[in-house]
Amino acid sequence: MKYTHSNLAAGRWHSLSIAEQLGNVGSEVERAIRWYEKNNREYFESAFLRMLELLDLTIGDKRWTGRRRRELTRVREMICDSFENGNKSSIQLSQWPKYFMPFAILARASVI
Repeated sequence: MKYTHSNLAAGRWHSLSIAEQLGNVGSEVERAIRWYEKNNREYFESAFLRMLELLDLTIGDKRWTGRRRRELTRVREMICDSFENGNKSSIQLSQWPKYFMPFAILARASVI
């Protein structure tokens, strides 16, 4: 499989904390939402695929098991549903940044 984030897929991703991983996923989520709302199909698809790639790398991280892995797989399922079904989805696209932002803040606070 060819990864967009090949250096992360090679193992660096698994050295990041869950907060750092999900903060990065959240950045791609926000990019995907922005391009989705602007009807820019090419940029949306790129951001969406990067988001899924990072989320899949997180799900595949052997440190995250049990409830944490179940939540990660559920997040993946629900975010795909949000993009596929738009306003008919149980979670609106505009709500996803609120889910991911605390992870980015925690990751940033841990670095400083």
